[in-house]
Amino acid sequence: MSNEAAAPKARSPLSPDEVEAIIEAKEEWRRRLRARRGTHTKRQRAERAEAIADVLDSIPAVREARSVAAYAARSSEPDTRGWMSRALARQQRVILPVLGTGLARDWALLTSLEDLQERAPGRPPEPSGPSLGARAIADVDVVIAPALAIDTWGRRLGQGGGWFDRVLGLVPRGVPVISLVYDDELFDGFATPLPIEPHDLLVTAVATPAGWRTLAPGQGLDQAHLSAGAAEE
Repeated sequence: MSNEAAAPKARSPLSPDEVEAIIEAKEEWRRRLRARRGTHTKRQRAERAEAIADVLDSIPAVREARSVAAYAARSSEPDTRGWMSRALARQQRVILPVLGTGLARDWALLTSLEDLQERAPGRPPEPSGPSLGARAIADVDVVIAPALAIDTWGRRLGQGGGWFDRVLGLVPRGVPVISLVYDDELFDGFATPLPIEPHDLLVTAVATPAGWRTLAPGQGLDQAHLSAGAAEE
Protein backbone atom coordinates (compact mmCIF):
# COMPACT_ATOMS: atom_id res chain seq x y z
CA MET A 1 0.00 0.00 0.00
CA SER A 2 1.33 3.40 -0.91
CA ASN A 3 2.22 5.79 1.95
CA GLU A 4 1.27 8.82 -0.16
CA ALA A 5 -1.83 10.67 0.93
CA ALA A 6 -4.74 10.44 -1.43
CA ALA A 7 -5.33 13.56 -3.50
CA PRO A 8 -8.48 15.43 -2.52
CA LYS A 9 -11.41 14.85 -4.81
CA ALA A 10 -12.42 17.75 -7.03
CA ARG A 11 -15.70 19.35 -6.00
CA SER A 12 -18.48 18.70 -8.46
CA PRO A 13 -19.96 21.76 -10.15
CA LEU A 14 -23.00 23.14 -8.38
CA SER A 15 -26.37 22.35 -9.86
CA PRO A 16 -28.68 25.22 -10.86
CA ASP A 17 -30.85 24.42 -7.83
CA GLU A 18 -27.84 24.61 -5.50
CA VAL A 19 -26.76 27.94 -6.97
CA GLU A 20 -30.28 29.31 -6.60
CA ALA A 21 -30.40 28.18 -2.97
CA ILE A 22 -27.11 29.95 -2.21
CA ILE A 23 -28.33 33.16 -3.88
CA GLU A 24 -31.55 33.05 -1.86
CA ALA A 25 -29.60 32.42 1.36
CA LYS A 26 -27.36 35.41 0.64
CA GLU A 27 -30.36 37.66 0.09
CA GLU A 28 -31.91 36.56 3.38
CA TRP A 29 -28.64 37.30 5.19
CA ARG A 30 -28.47 40.72 3.53
CA ARG A 31 -32.05 41.55 4.49
CA ARG A 32 -31.44 40.76 8.16
CA LEU A 33 -28.06 42.50 8.33
CA ARG A 34 -29.33 45.67 6.63
CA ALA A 35 -32.29 45.78 9.01
CA ARG A 36 -29.92 45.49 11.97
CA ARG A 37 -27.68 48.27 10.63
CA GLY A 38 -30.77 50.42 10.22
CA THR A 39 -31.23 50.45 14.00
CA HIS A 40 -27.86 52.10 14.65
CA THR A 41 -28.09 55.68 15.87
CA LYS A 42 -25.98 58.53 14.54
CA ARG A 43 -24.17 58.72 17.88
CA GLN A 44 -23.38 54.99 17.82
CA ARG A 45 -21.98 55.25 14.30
CA ALA A 46 -19.78 58.20 15.29
CA GLU A 47 -18.40 56.37 18.35
CA ARG A 48 -17.70 53.26 16.32
CA ALA A 49 -16.02 55.30 13.59
CA GLU A 50 -13.41 56.51 16.07
CA ALA A 51 -12.87 52.97 17.33
CA ILE A 52 -12.51 51.67 13.77
CA ALA A 53 -9.87 54.30 13.01
CA ASP A 54 -7.92 53.24 16.11
CA VAL A 55 -8.17 49.56 15.17
CA LEU A 56 -7.05 50.13 11.57
CA ASP A 57 -4.09 52.15 12.83
CA SER A 58 -3.12 49.22 15.06
CA ILE A 59 -2.76 46.85 12.08
CA PRO A 60 0.90 46.88 10.95
CA ALA A 61 0.01 46.18 7.31
CA VAL A 62 -2.23 49.27 7.27
CA ARG A 63 -0.10 51.56 9.41
CA GLU A 64 3.08 50.86 7.43
CA ALA A 65 1.52 50.81 3.95
CA ARG A 66 2.73 53.15 1.27
CA SER A 67 -0.48 52.81 -0.74
CA VAL A 68 -3.94 51.64 0.34
CA ALA A 69 -7.08 50.80 -1.63
CA ALA A 70 -10.05 51.64 0.59
CA TYR A 71 -13.65 52.84 0.24
CA ALA A 72 -15.78 55.78 1.31
CA ALA A 73 -18.55 54.35 3.48
CA ARG A 74 -22.24 54.92 3.02
CA SER A 75 -24.13 56.12 6.10
CA SER A 76 -25.05 52.62 7.28
CA GLU A 77 -21.56 51.14 6.81
CA PRO A 78 -18.64 51.20 9.26
CA ASP A 79 -17.35 54.74 8.76
CA THR A 80 -13.93 55.10 7.14
CA ARG A 81 -13.62 58.90 7.17
CA GLY A 82 -11.79 59.06 10.50
CA TRP A 83 -9.16 56.61 9.32
CA MET A 84 -8.86 58.30 5.91
CA SER A 85 -8.20 61.64 7.61
CA ARG A 86 -5.34 60.08 9.58
CA ALA A 87 -3.96 58.36 6.47
CA LEU A 88 -3.89 61.66 4.59
CA ALA A 89 -2.11 63.32 7.53
CA ARG A 90 0.53 60.56 7.33
CA GLN A 91 0.79 61.21 3.58
CA GLN A 92 -0.28 57.70 2.70
CA ARG A 93 -1.57 57.23 -0.82
CA VAL A 94 -5.25 56.22 -0.65
CA ILE A 95 -7.27 55.25 -3.70
CA LEU A 96 -11.06 54.89 -3.67
CA PRO A 97 -13.56 53.26 -6.01
CA VAL A 98 -15.06 55.29 -8.82
CA LEU A 99 -18.03 53.60 -10.45
CA GLY A 100 -18.46 54.03 -14.17
CA THR A 101 -21.43 53.05 -16.29
CA GLY A 102 -23.03 49.90 -14.94
CA LEU A 103 -20.43 48.04 -12.91
CA ALA A 104 -17.40 49.55 -14.62
CA ARG A 105 -14.39 49.37 -12.29
CA ASP A 106 -12.15 52.33 -11.69
CA TRP A 107 -10.18 54.14 -8.99
CA ALA A 108 -9.24 57.71 -8.16
CA LEU A 109 -6.81 59.26 -5.67
CA LEU A 110 -8.18 60.67 -2.42
CA THR A 111 -6.78 64.17 -1.88
CA SER A 112 -9.12 65.46 0.85
CA LEU A 113 -12.32 64.47 2.62
CA GLU A 114 -13.95 67.65 1.36
CA ASP A 115 -13.55 66.41 -2.20
CA LEU A 116 -15.73 63.35 -1.58
CA GLN A 117 -19.15 63.76 -3.17
CA GLU A 118 -22.03 61.54 -4.27
CA ARG A 119 -21.58 61.77 -8.02
CA ALA A 120 -24.77 59.83 -8.73
CA PRO A 121 -27.84 58.80 -6.67
CA GLY A 122 -27.32 55.67 -4.60
CA ARG A 123 -23.58 55.55 -5.07
CA PRO A 124 -21.00 55.98 -2.33
CA PRO A 125 -19.01 59.23 -2.15
CA GLU A 126 -16.25 59.44 -4.75
CA PRO A 127 -13.18 61.64 -5.27
CA SER A 128 -13.17 63.92 -8.30
CA GLY A 129 -9.63 63.22 -9.49
CA PRO A 130 -8.66 61.61 -12.78
CA SER A 131 -9.25 57.94 -13.45
CA LEU A 132 -6.42 55.61 -12.44
CA GLY A 133 -7.81 52.57 -14.25
CA ALA A 134 -9.19 49.30 -12.92
CA ARG A 135 -5.73 47.81 -12.35
CA ALA A 136 -4.66 50.55 -9.93
CA ILE A 137 -5.57 48.12 -7.14
CA ALA A 138 -2.74 45.86 -8.28
CA ASP A 139 -0.20 48.45 -7.07
CA VAL A 140 -1.31 48.85 -3.44
CA ASP A 141 0.16 47.36 -0.29
CA VAL A 142 -3.15 46.56 1.42
CA VAL A 143 -6.88 46.59 0.60
CA ILE A 144 -9.65 47.70 2.98
CA ALA A 145 -12.91 46.26 1.64
CA PRO A 146 -16.52 46.76 2.72
CA ALA A 147 -18.75 43.87 3.78
CA LEU A 148 -22.08 43.15 5.40
CA ALA A 149 -20.63 40.16 7.23
CA ILE A 150 -17.47 38.07 7.51
CA ASP A 151 -16.91 34.63 8.95
CA THR A 152 -13.74 33.28 10.48
CA TRP A 153 -12.92 31.24 7.38
CA GLY A 154 -12.59 34.52 5.47
CA ARG A 155 -15.91 34.31 3.67
CA ARG A 156 -17.21 37.77 2.79
CA LEU A 157 -20.83 38.74 2.23
CA GLY A 158 -21.05 41.95 0.22
CA GLN A 159 -23.95 44.16 -0.78
CA GLY A 160 -24.76 42.03 -3.81
CA GLY A 161 -23.71 44.33 -6.62
CA GLY A 162 -20.55 42.39 -7.34
CA TRP A 163 -18.26 45.42 -7.75
CA PHE A 164 -15.76 44.53 -5.03
CA ASP A 165 -15.96 40.83 -5.87
CA ARG A 166 -14.64 41.72 -9.31
CA VAL A 167 -11.84 44.05 -8.23
CA LEU A 168 -10.58 41.68 -5.53
CA GLY A 169 -9.69 39.31 -8.35
CA LEU A 170 -7.07 41.86 -9.46
CA VAL A 171 -5.30 41.98 -6.08
CA PRO A 172 -1.86 40.29 -6.26
CA ARG A 173 -1.24 37.22 -4.15
CA GLY A 174 0.18 38.14 -0.75
CA VAL A 175 -1.48 41.56 -0.51
CA PRO A 176 -3.67 41.62 2.64
CA VAL A 177 -7.40 42.16 2.12
CA ILE A 178 -9.08 43.44 5.30
CA SER A 179 -12.86 43.78 5.56
CA LEU A 180 -14.63 46.16 7.93
CA VAL A 181 -17.77 45.07 9.77
CA TYR A 182 -19.45 45.79 13.09
CA ASP A 183 -18.72 43.48 16.02
CA ASP A 184 -21.94 41.47 15.65
CA GLU A 185 -21.29 40.91 11.93
CA LEU A 186 -18.30 38.61 12.46
CA PHE A 187 -19.44 34.98 12.59
CA ASP A 188 -17.76 31.74 13.61
CA GLY A 189 -17.14 29.90 10.34
CA PHE A 190 -17.71 26.52 12.01
CA ALA A 191 -20.97 27.34 13.80
CA THR A 192 -22.44 29.92 11.40
CA PRO A 193 -20.73 29.76 7.99
CA LEU A 194 -21.74 32.39 5.47
CA PRO A 195 -23.17 31.21 2.14
CA ILE A 196 -20.72 31.62 -0.75
CA GLU A 197 -20.65 30.90 -4.46
CA PRO A 198 -17.65 29.40 -6.27
CA HIS A 199 -16.51 32.80 -7.58
CA ASP A 200 -16.46 34.44 -4.12
CA LEU A 201 -12.95 35.27 -2.89
CA LEU A 202 -11.80 34.98 0.73
CA VAL A 203 -10.41 37.92 2.71
CA THR A 204 -7.34 37.61 4.91
CA ALA A 205 -8.35 39.71 7.93
CA VAL A 206 -11.29 41.48 9.52
CA ALA A 207 -11.47 44.69 11.56
CA THR A 208 -14.33 45.68 13.86
CA PRO A 209 -14.68 48.43 16.47
CA ALA A 210 -13.53 45.88 19.07
CA GLY A 211 -10.32 44.84 17.32
CA TRP A 212 -8.94 42.87 14.39
CA ARG A 213 -7.97 39.33 13.57
CA THR A 214 -6.36 37.38 10.79
CA LEU A 215 -8.44 34.79 8.97
CA ALA A 216 -7.52 31.53 7.31
CA PRO A 217 -9.18 28.16 6.70
CA GLY A 218 -9.13 26.18 9.94
CA GLN A 219 -7.82 29.12 11.95
CA GLY A 220 -11.13 29.84 13.66
CA LEU A 221 -10.95 32.55 16.30
CA ASP A 222 -7.34 31.97 17.36
CA GLN A 223 -5.45 35.05 16.19
CA ALA A 224 -7.41 37.87 17.76
CA HIS A 225 -6.21 41.40 18.47
CA LEU A 226 -9.04 42.80 20.56
CA SER A 227 -9.26 46.21 22.10
CA ALA A 228 -8.84 46.39 25.86
CA GLY A 229 -12.02 45.41 27.65
CA ALA A 230 -13.72 44.09 24.51
CA ALA A 231 -15.81 41.00 25.16
CA GLU A 232 -15.61 37.92 22.98
CA GLU A 233 -18.78 37.19 21.04
